[in-house]
Amino acid sequence: MKLKKPQFWDKEYLTLPSIILWPISLLYQIVFRVRKSFIKKKSFSKPIICVGNIYLGGTGKTPISIKIFNIFKDDMKPVVIKKKYKNQIDENEMLKKYCKVISDKDRYLSIEKAIDKKFNLLILDDGFQDLTIKKNLNIICFNDRQQIGNGQILPSGPLREDISSLKDCHIILINGRKNFQFEQKLKKYNEKLKFFYFNYIPKNLNEFKNKKLIAFAGIGNPENFFDLLKLNRLNVVKEISFPDHYSYSEKDFEKLTDLEKKYNAKLITTEKDFLRISPFNRRRFGVIYLETKIDDEFNFVKTLKKILNENN
Repeated sequence: MKLKKPQFWDKEYLTLPSIILWPISLLYQIVFRVRKSFIKKKSFSKPIICVGNIYLGGTGKTPISIKIFNIFKDDMKPVVIKKKYKNQIDENEMLKKYCKVISDKDRYLSIEKAIDKKFNLLILDDGFQDLTIKKNLNIICFNDRQQIGNGQILPSGPLREDISSLKDCHIILINGRKNFQFEQKLKKYNEKLKFFYFNYIPKNLNEFKNKKLIAFAGIGNPENFFDLLKLNRLNVVKEISFPDHYSYSEKDFEKLTDLEKKYNAKLITTEKDFLRISPFNRRRFGVIYLETKIDDEFNFVKTLKKILNENN
């Protein structure tokens, strides 16, 4: 079982837990910077787009990787590279449902396999912090709601590395509404950043309209899923949050079923959570399928191709 994200990570000010943990964060940052100064990046014969994040979890890397795959699938021969983690089977399953995927414990090995199989464009789902691979284009995803949280590095805050690492980034993709103030904050670290926005559009809302619903989710930011349901005027009577990449047990299912009876409501969850549930148990739950819509997609694609041409 994994721990839930600490609430103090998303405060706009430093709290006592952040201050107490700050020395550990400083040590983490020093080690990362020293390691970064010694590691040499390896170039590959095919262009690599990295879809990464700095804020830990819940920023939309996997949906954006799928979106980019679909953008290029008719013009090139793309493949998504996903490092294999035991606790991220859901993301691998979701990718395989919509894309060509190569997944191994070593990104190097996956990239070499992709090149051997004659794929022409490699899309890294995660990997911005992998210092061994030279990327032709770096995309960093944020959520407008969480942004950079309290701005501190793990474990004092939610950042995987210092925000100054955006100097190696080309495009910022923000899930949510346009936020000029946030853009200006990030531009302090890289004036050349290009900003685009995306949102999730539910595809099967009609299945759940006019019904009482209990929503549960074990993703990076479950509250974003709950807010999306309410924004689309679904009648959510109870919300239940689990840790990111949570492994559901039979005991969890029993508790959820008891709540379903108590509230006389339908249980619904995210597609990622649904894929973490055994096929036998899935029949108990509803799932919301989402489509990723990028605002000004024409210029987004144009910018992708321009940067790839410049850095190839």
